[in-house]
Amino acid sequence: DLARAFGLYFINGFAGDSIGGTGEMVFRSSDGSLKNHPILQGRNASERVDSVRSFTGQAFWVTGSISPILVLPAGTIVLLPVEAWQFSDQTQRIHADGLLQGAAGTFGRGRIAAFGEAAMFSAQVAGPNRNPMGMNALGAGQNPQFLLNILHWLTGLLPER
Repeated sequence: DLARAFGLYFINGFAGDSIGGTGEMVFRSSDGSLKNHPILQGRNASERVDSVRSFTGQAFWVTGSISPILVLPAGTIVLLPVEAWQFSDQTQRIHADGLLQGAAGTFGRGRIAAFGEAAMFSAQVAGPNRNPMGMNALGAGQNPQFLLNILHWLTGLLPER
C-alpha cells in the first residue's frame, strides 16, 4: 500500500535472465539499462557512476513522474514461485523487459528513491564458500558510490533533475 501511494507497483518474484536464472545483473549507461539521472552524475567527475551490479531482486513499474534508473533488459523474466527460492519447470514466469529495479523522483516537497534489490547496497559473503556479494563482489566497484550518490540526492546535495 505504501509503494502504491507513490505510484510504485512491485512484483513479488525473482528477476533473472530468460532461461530462468536468478543471478546477478549489471546495469550500464553504455547499454541504456542505467538511465541518466543526477544520482549517476554525482557532484563531480570522480563521483560519476557508469555501472551498478544487482543480485537477483524483484521488478516493478512506476506511474507518474518518478524517473527510471535501473531498467531490466530485454530477455529478463520474473519467476513467481509458490514458495520462495523453490523453482521448477512449472514455476510461473512473466516477461520483465523494461520493468525496473530502481527509480527516483520527487513527491510533493520531498524526494523518493525505490529499489527492488537490497543486496547491492550491502557488503556480505554468501554460501559455504563465503563468496563476496553486494559491494564486496567483483564487478560491483561502483555500487558504494551509487549508494552515496543516492543519499546525496535524497538530502538535496545533488540537483533534482
